[in-house]
Amino acid sequence: MYIMEFIQQYWIYGLGFFAQSLFGARLLVQLFYSEKQGKVVSPTIFWQLSLLASFLFLIYGIIRNDIVIIIGQTLSYFIYVRNLQLKNDWTKIPLVLRIVLLLLPMVTLTWIIFGADQKMSQIFSKNDFTNPIIFMGAIGQLMLNLRFIHQWYYSEKHKTSILPLGFWIISTGASILILIYATYRVDPVLLVAQSMGIVVYIRNIVIHFKGKTSAL
Repeated sequence: MYIMEFIQQYWIYGLGFFAQSLFGARLLVQLFYSEKQGKVVSPTIFWQLSLLASFLFLIYGIIRNDIVIIIGQTLSYFIYVRNLQLKNDWTKIPLVLRIVLLLLPMVTLTWIIFGADQKMSQIFSKNDFTNPIIFMGAIGQLMLNLRFIHQWYYSEKHKTSILPLGFWIISTGASILILIYATYRVDPVLLVAQSMGIVVYIRNIVIHFKGKTSAL
């Protein structure tokens, strides 16, 4: 019994770490292109990796009964799709795959609401928002998704996919909150991901201001 529980837990964390490795890879690729060009850029692969990682992490959140992750990934998923559209790269994906990508999160959430009798009660019973740390984690996750709404607004305004300064500032603040939440939940996936992420966020802020200074 202990061995089976260990294997199950290992598999769950493995899924979470793989999803976060993709999130981490998108940041490293984005930072590489930004360092290379001397300004903050928004490469296509950043959004492609985001889309794949978001769905996998949504599954992880469902398995862990973590409403913070579930809400966050559902909100940001379609913004990733929109950025690919703004970069004129969405239509380059085969039609069948595009349909699957759009249906995946909706099918998953439908399963939670209608297909699993105890799932919703389990999720909310394990997420007491009167607990200040859990509430803090929810705020942090909300900020991580609001940053994409902020990014989406600027992208629509400029008719192209961009990652503005505010995106990185919000990311940094959110990362601090989620690190506190992850420590409380003893979630190694979130701890590793946010520890790496905050370094990239701060570096992009530095690159942004360096670019502004060079332009003067």
